[in-house]
Amino acid sequence: MAMASSAAAFLLALSLLALHLCCCHGKGGGGDGSGVTAIYSLGDSITDTGNLAKEAPPGMFETIKHLPYGVTMGTATGRCSDGLLMIDFLAKDLGLPFLNPYLGKNKSFDHGVNFAVAGATAVDPADQFNLTVPMPFASNSLKVQLRWFKDFMKSSFGTDEEIRKRLRSSLVLVGEIGGNDYNYAFFEYKPVAEVEKLIPGVVKTIIDAAKEVLDMGARRVIVPGNFPIGCVPGYLAMNAASSEPADYDAAGCLRELNRFAAKHNARLQRAVGELRAAHPGASVAYADYYNSFLALLRNASSLGFDAASTRKACCGGGGEYNFDWRRMCGFEGAAACADPSAYVSWDGIHMTQAAYRAMSRLIYHGKYLQPQILSFPEKYGQTQT
Repeated sequence: MAMASSAAAFLLALSLLALHLCCCHGKGGGGDGSGVTAIYSLGDSITDTGNLAKEAPPGMFETIKHLPYGVTMGTATGRCSDGLLMIDFLAKDLGLPFLNPYLGKNKSFDHGVNFAVAGATAVDPADQFNLTVPMPFASNSLKVQLRWFKDFMKSSFGTDEEIRKRLRSSLVLVGEIGGNDYNYAFFEYKPVAEVEKLIPGVVKTIIDAAKEVLDMGARRVIVPGNFPIGCVPGYLAMNAASSEPADYDAAGCLRELNRFAAKHNARLQRAVGELRAAHPGASVAYADYYNSFLALLRNASSLGFDAASTRKACCGGGGEYNFDWRRMCGFEGAAACADPSAYVSWDGIHMTQAAYRAMSRLIYHGKYLQPQILSFPEKYGQTQT
């Protein structure tokens, strides 16, 4: 798999992919019959509702701190999208407020906390890579987020029994995370066969974190898989010059990258099954981001998207995929489309609010949460057909 050749392109690519590759406050009650009164989330930019924006020093990742990021919401919130994320729609459907970022000041954490940080890896970067490029944005790995989670629970609820009592009525999301572990490796020009060697360690790290959460008393845990990254405009654009027609599938996605993501997911899903069997008193589910995303692409028109734009970024710097590492969303020379809701991809890496809404419906109200461990209050939930 060919990668961008110049050092400048590499640094830009690494920086943007750190944002997945990466704030508003809803109103709601206490679950209204769903049994879930709080959500605790660990992950990366797919879930981050403002932690990186709070932590990053001035000048770092300014793009996500300003419009056009957040344009659909009317203000930039630190979310890597034009608006809301899947975690926001999930909270809303459970009748809960949107999750505040853990690093936010003077915020309410009565109904949960978001520990996810854009750019975070599953495995600590220091343990996995020997990079000469500074990566402060990747320092908040899953291990760090898990420590935050434990510290928060201990300071908020005191005893182990009180923590277990709280977790009995909570939902914990462990991921999506791990995508950046692979992204950073790919952008060191490592071939797919070599990056595949990281999969066992990444999956073990995710499962070990889920085990710790369950041991603390969690009764509902969701572990999401990775997306079909061969369909992501950023990767498509970067490989366009070196790819042959046979490298693409019928949907126009890169076969090799999708096969790679599928291997990660297959191993993760098996491990989640083993975790479920080892904890019969808890509900442990796998969220299938891979196949739900492919379903979204197949049904783009009926879901309200422009089928001709499913592999183009709404906000970008031009080209076949409207993605250019030199003119990324928020950079000079890049522009946002007039109607983000018609696009699946927001910035070539992350999805639009409309796409995240569709994904949330497919997963949490459809067949892509395996098994279905959530029930939604009629007042908030909607059935996905």
